[in-house]
Amino acid sequence: MKNFKNILFLFCLLISFILNGQISAVHLRCEMTENPLAVIENQPRLSWQLVSKEQNVIQSAYQILVASSEEKLKKNEADIWNSGKVISNKNLQISYSGISLKNESKYFWKVKVWNQKDKASNWSQTASFRIAPSTSALNPIWIGAITKADSHLPEGRNYHTATFNKEKKASLINASDSLSRRSIMLRKPFSVNKEIKEAVVYVSGLGHYELTINGKKIGNSVFAPLWTDYDKTVNYNVCELNADELQKGENVIGVLLGNGMYNTLAERYSKFYVSFGPPTLFFKMKITYKDGSEEIVKSDGSWKYSKSPITYNSIFGGEDYNANLEQKGWNGRGFNDINWKKVVTQEAPKGILRPQTTTPVTVQKRYEVKEAKELKPNFYIFNMGQNLSGFTTIKVKGKKGQTVRVWVGESLNEDGTVGQGKTGKPYYYDYTLKGEGVEEWQPKFSYYGFQYVQIENINYKETKDENLPTLLDLKSNFIYNSAGEAGTFESSNDIFNKTHLLINNAIKSNFQSVFTDCPQREKLGWLEEIHLNGPGLLFNYNLESFIPATMQNISDSQRENGLIPTIVPEYVVFGGDFTDSPEWGVTGVILPWMYYEYYGDASLIEKYYPVMKRYVDYLGTKATNHIVSHGLGDWYDYGTHPAGYSKNSPIALSATSHFFYGASLLAKASKLLNKTEDIAKYEKLTSDIKNAFNKEFFNPETKQYGTSSQFSNAVPVFMDIVEPQYKQAVMQNLLADIKAKGDRLTTGDVGNRYLFQALARNGENETMYKMNNHFDAPGYGFQIKFGLTTLTEQWDPRKGNSWNHFMMGQIEEWFYQSLAGIVPDDQNPGFKHFFIQPEIVGDMTFVKVTYKSIYGNIASAWEKKDGKLILKVEIPANTSATIKLPIANNSEIKVNGKPTKDLKLGSGKYTIECKL
Repeated sequence: MKNFKNILFLFCLLISFILNGQISAVHLRCEMTENPLAVIENQPRLSWQLVSKEQNVIQSAYQILVASSEEKLKKNEADIWNSGKVISNKNLQISYSGISLKNESKYFWKVKVWNQKDKASNWSQTASFRIAPSTSALNPIWIGAITKADSHLPEGRNYHTATFNKEKKASLINASDSLSRRSIMLRKPFSVNKEIKEAVVYVSGLGHYELTINGKKIGNSVFAPLWTDYDKTVNYNVCELNADELQKGENVIGVLLGNGMYNTLAERYSKFYVSFGPPTLFFKMKITYKDGSEEIVKSDGSWKYSKSPITYNSIFGGEDYNANLEQKGWNGRGFNDINWKKVVTQEAPKGILRPQTTTPVTVQKRYEVKEAKELKPNFYIFNMGQNLSGFTTIKVKGKKGQTVRVWVGESLNEDGTVGQGKTGKPYYYDYTLKGEGVEEWQPKFSYYGFQYVQIENINYKETKDENLPTLLDLKSNFIYNSAGEAGTFESSNDIFNKTHLLINNAIKSNFQSVFTDCPQREKLGWLEEIHLNGPGLLFNYNLESFIPATMQNISDSQRENGLIPTIVPEYVVFGGDFTDSPEWGVTGVILPWMYYEYYGDASLIEKYYPVMKRYVDYLGTKATNHIVSHGLGDWYDYGTHPAGYSKNSPIALSATSHFFYGASLLAKASKLLNKTEDIAKYEKLTSDIKNAFNKEFFNPETKQYGTSSQFSNAVPVFMDIVEPQYKQAVMQNLLADIKAKGDRLTTGDVGNRYLFQALARNGENETMYKMNNHFDAPGYGFQIKFGLTTLTEQWDPRKGNSWNHFMMGQIEEWFYQSLAGIVPDDQNPGFKHFFIQPEIVGDMTFVKVTYKSIYGNIASAWEKKDGKLILKVEIPANTSATIKLPIANNSEIKVNGKPTKDLKLGSGKYTIECKL
């Protein structure tokens, strides 16, 4: 009888779960981040996703509980905030409205939701957020081996290699002693004598650091903190220590410092010579004991330092390590640091100390040797199979004092050796053996773009020559930002599938602290690629926290006159058009809008409206009768001419069109934010620029813009500058030029997106298909045929420099929005409502795409089969989608087997069939 009662109870519990489980709240986030450790907002915004196996599920209400401890929350004791049942279908960016939150305090929360039938869900799993400390509470003390005043490091940002003379370089090298740029180790013992409730670390080591507690590395990030303009913002990281990471009695903090972008070197290869100061550390650890008492361990004069075994480290030049300089146990208990020196208190960086609120760079993948070739005796070339950004890991054995030099590069010279001529040389890693069995090493503070590895004067696998070290194993580490992937793409077209991989390997290689142009020669954040590839980036990656960090960098780099420079952070001032080009600077206006469109969050438009406004006003000061004439134009446009400045199209046409684009988005922003005076001002400015543009560049007789190039005609079509009565004629001229070029493009870095989308959005997807479904240059297929694994800087890689650029990757937008047909709805941002309107082109038989939207998973998969179009879609809970099919209006359509004419669908999974 007792067993029967237990079974009955479990059955009732299961029924209750099923009834209540018709809708569930998952993926809880605070300020677009799961369990953030450093929230800076006073009223943080809470979000969640909804899941349900049912169709047409809509949230009708929610209840949020916030508590000061996990134990209280489990008992539903919301001592911080109980929202009560709120009648609302909103599940994103709900502002906290409880009692005042305390800095450096952690809070726990959960949510319950009701569906459209007023059925309640179970409580969600517990999430948390921690409020960041105030800057005054951090009270940062910066320590290191030498003060900036004593380091004799260069001032200013004009040490570009192109203009840097040998005498100045030599004087810089001689003037900077080893402590100015040397990696150092810092240590601090402290004691714990009571039971710990929690321990939180706030740390920033510049340029980069590695933190250990009792010899154990804390976290998995590399190259922390992320890069910023250190005169404006300095990132610090926050980590919570686990119970086993601190021990009773003595504990030891160990920090290793490297140069990074904070302190570039003049030796070996370097793109520029700029320093914000010598390596420096800020550290604070707050320990809260179970008895309620607190203890602070911070960076101060009590710490000690010693030179590390890393004898050279440069973000541009490589890294050297001498294992004979190791001090075993230096970052653990019981180490004798009597020979270590007292640190000095250093000048603080000028920038504001801010918590790093976006995701770190980590080692994401590792590759084994694909092919090893002995070019000549004891001279090896290793093909790792994948071009990437990162560094090698070596396992070696040999005699004390022997050195293994590792050269890396993305291509090979004609003689089969690793080539660095186009990507910055010399770049290498030196490892000096200590001669104690098998030794494993990888760099900590430098990375490069490479696929090939060259190592000379070694044995490989087995020791044939006792006088040479033996390389036992080699791996390449692929590093990129840990934001995570949002999308997948697969189709029946092999060129498109491989193009997708090619582009995304290049994106990942350049998805570092910032979106860089290349992972070897420059490593700089050239802005244009972000907005021109924006939809592809947003479909493929989770950028909810990364784009706000990018906008902070843009804001920091904006000049007093409103100019947004071409590179951000602006570590080096190139000058002229390479500092000031509208197609690059306008990113500061476009990016907040893209963020709003994809994530339904207008906070960046609101926060950075002054940045947007100042930049548009700046362009106005550069205009003559609303025509802007400076900049790089359609950079790297295609033709027989050398790549670089726009040759096919007028630079003024490009610059003015982006002036128009920025002004039109600013006018929209002023309307969204209800800035009454600005609405009229910028709507008029937009109209005036449009009229001036058409007067200057449009020929009403030929119905052509500018030089009649593809760029000249595609841009006004895409941006709606062309008057409606002329649009069709301009489109026909554009199509005629493409056909005359053999269905090939002539646009460049800037123009590709506008050309692709002018075609895609105006019913010319067959032309897009022809233009990209081939193995010739210009085209992605040529690079695939060439055997590359990342997208290159030029369509013909033999002509370009970098083989790892994503700036030409704008076709990703077409893959997701046109082939799969997942299209945002301007009126319902964040995919609250969206369209699925696939294009059936060429001989393609299927396309499968998934996208993790802010509301949940969206899927669109179509195939042609037996004269039918079968479309399978997934629509997240609390959203809807309108399906538009490429068929005749009178065609019969079945949704999940039932005939229908209503193709506005609520959430759920659907199979839609119709005759082609």
